[in-house]
Amino acid sequence: MALGTATVAYELRFDAGRICLDLLATTHPGERLDSTEVLCAWIVGSGLVPDGTDLTRADPSWLVGFRELRGRIGQLVRGAPGHGYDLALAHVNDVARTAPPAPRAARDEDGVLVRELAGPPDCAALLGAVARDAVELLTDPVARAAIRECEGDNCPIVYLDTSRGRRRRWCSSEICGNRERVARHRRRAALSRA
Repeated sequence: MALGTATVAYELRFDAGRICLDLLATTHPGERLDSTEVLCAWIVGSGLVPDGTDLTRADPSWLVGFRELRGRIGQLVRGAPGHGYDLALAHVNDVARTAPPAPRAARDEDGVLVRELAGPPDCAALLGAVARDAVELLTDPVARAAIRECEGDNCPIVYLDTSRGRRRRWCSSEICGNRERVARHRRRAALSRA
């Protein structure tokens, strides 16, 4: 992808099992949060806000905030207590203090109740929601024990393994799992030819 080219929305992934882990996935295979438009698509796609929410206040400072929080969450999820861990923990805790966007129920055109926000969210509220998700994940021993890193070649994606038997090996069966199956098939085919 060329510099300055926006990431196509379908390239964003939401299969890690938690919003904070989905945010971590925006670094692979390269920077996915490369514009405010893509960040807004991620915010909607992650479920932080309902579709159609006014995000016109998003600016480049939002990218900085989300990338910084992503880095700190990555340190906590992947690292053991030590160098930088306490600073990352303090940052996530500080961001988590901000109240998330206030939801409300409203009737749509058909009279069905739908979720919307009381007003346009600001960056701090959205970051607070992601940080709270990270705090909940990291302080829940059962959830924390289910955190896995993809076994795919060169795939650093971290996900929550909620599969039966806790045997999930890849971030996505369709992506890394398929690559592994194709590579295994090619190795067997090469051995049979030899």
